[in-house]
Amino acid sequence: MELHYTPKHGSWLNVAEIGFSILKRQCIPFRVADINVLRNTVKSFITQRNAEKRVVNWQFTTGDARIKLRHLYPEL
Repeated sequence: MELHYTPKHGSWLNVAEIGFSILKRQCIPFRVADINVLRNTVKSFITQRNAEKRVVNWQFTTGDARIKLRHLYPEL
């Protein structure tokens, strides 16, 4: 899991919810009661995805973000 800066008026909670949603849909179909189980499960998922050489088809490009979110990021 990676942590990213969110703008002053952005919501870190939304970012966290999106991250957990991705984990739930892609690699953790069960409730996790232990941080070590979470780490091992995510590590296994990442190893498998990397071995498959999966790619991401980004629909929201950096250029789009700079246009649509410029009010949140006044300076680049």
